[in-house]
Amino acid sequence: MDPQEIKSIIEKAIPNSTVFVRGDGVHFEATVISSDFEGKTLVEQHQMVYNSLGEAMREQIHALSLKTYTPKQWEKTKDKEFLQGV
Repeated sequence: MDPQEIKSIIEKAIPNSTVFVRGDGVHFEATVISSDFEGKTLVEQHQMVYNSLGEAMREQIHALSLKTYTPKQWEKTKDKEFLQGV
């Protein structure tokens, strides 16, 4: 599985999202920004992303480091260090 596949899967499951993924084919880092995260806890946000990946999380993705943000949170944070590697 490559980062672009993961990005596409998450974007289909969470249509109002912007997704950045990088990785080596087994270990991945993802940042997901979505207005759908508004009013949800961090755990609920992460569950949304993990649920979108379904079987891939059990079979193809060994590890996924995940950061989730609402658009307002992203505007304040903008993880520039992460984006340099995407």
